[in-house]
Amino acid sequence: MEDNKKLADIRGKYSENELNKDNIDKDPYKQFSLWMDEVLKMNIIEPNAMVLSTSDEKNFPSSRVVLLKEVKDGKFVFYTNYESKKGHDLSVNPKASLLFFWRELGRQIRISGNVTKTSKEESENYFSSRPYESRISAWASKQSSIIPDRKFLKDKFEEIKKAYGKEVPLPSFWGGYKLSPTRFEFWQGRENRLHDRIVYIQNKDKWDIVRLSP
Repeated sequence: MEDNKKLADIRGKYSENELNKDNIDKDPYKQFSLWMDEVLKMNIIEPNAMVLSTSDEKNFPSSRVVLLKEVKDGKFVFYTNYESKKGHDLSVNPKASLLFFWRELGRQIRISGNVTKTSKEESENYFSSRPYESRISAWASKQSSIIPDRKFLKDKFEEIKKAYGKEVPLPSFWGGYKLSPTRFEFWQGRENRLHDRIVYIQNKDKWDIVRLSP
C-alpha cells in the first residue's frame, strides 16, 4: 500500500543534546522542572499537554491528551469530569501513566504512579479560575456519553448559561486528580536511534537511577 510505504519512509533527525547519569539532577522533580522550563521558553503550543493512559476493569487501556495544571507536593495535577471514561477507569484502577512529548527538543518524559482525587476546596479554587465559558461547558457536557449532534451540545450550553448567569458553581461530578509518581523516565533522542533513556525508580524514601537500552 502506497500510504504505508510513505509512513515507513519517514525519518526524523534528533538533536545533539545528550542525557546521562552524570549530567542529570538526582531529584526527578528538579529534572522535570529543568526540562519544562526549557520548553516554556520556546513558545510551544500547550507545552503542558500530556497523554494520560488508564485502564478499565477488563484491563483495556485508554489514552487521551489532558493538560497538567500544577505539580504540588510531589503530585502531578489535572482536572476533568469524574463521570468521563478516564474517571471511570481511575475509579476501578487508580493507577495511570503520563507522557510528555516535545518534538522540538527531541524529548519525552514518562511518569507512572498512583492517582487520587484533589480535595473539593482545590477543585473549587481551580474551577473558579477557569474562563466563564469553560465553566459553562463543564456543566453542559456529559463527557464520554453519546449525543445526537453538535446542536444538542450547543443548546445545552445555552440552557446552562441562562440557568446560572454569571455565578457558575462547581459541578459535583467535576474536579481534579493528582498522580503520585513511582517511576520517571527521561528520554532524549540521539543520532542513529541510539537514544538516551534515564529512569528514576522509587525505592522507599530515595530514587534509584538507571540507564535503559533504547
